[in-house]
Amino acid sequence: MDVRIEGLTPDEQREVGQNVLLTTLEQIKAWARSNSLWPLTFGLACCAIEMMAAGAPRYDLDRFGVIFRASPRQADLMIVAGTVTKKMAPILRRLYDQMPEPKWVIAMGSCATAGGPYVRSYSVVKGVDQIVPVDVYIPGCPPTPAALIYGIQKLQEKICAQAKTGKKKVTRS
Repeated sequence: MDVRIEGLTPDEQREVGQNVLLTTLEQIKAWARSNSLWPLTFGLACCAIEMMAAGAPRYDLDRFGVIFRASPRQADLMIVAGTVTKKMAPILRRLYDQMPEPKWVIAMGSCATAGGPYVRSYSVVKGVDQIVPVDVYIPGCPPTPAALIYGIQKLQEKICAQAKTGKKKVTRS
């Protein structure tokens, strides 16, 4: 961003351009939000094991500012990892509604994104996006911890992009 300040010499202008960071308050808030995501622990099936592995020392989600929370009132991200049954759907929606704004959702695994191998079952929801709005989809059965980290990084990019454009879009990782 090139800003001209009246009354400064060209050398002073260059010095200001090199040493002063100019941004908006919205971009600072988006940077802080994207680097301190607090997901709600919501593991439903096999993918939950991979989500736990991503939080363990080998992959260490803490280094990305991701700290799991047990209460929806403290969380701003819901990672739906596993098969969502029709009996679990109202509970998932209630937990989502209890989360404060702004909030995001990651659908982890083929069961959460589209029903997985249980797509023909009468008791399985054919994608969590029928219950809550999903921001990032992570495919796989189950996706690896590295795929979850990649999905979280895509969500971080999305949060920062939303601050610049003011528009929300779905990301498929």
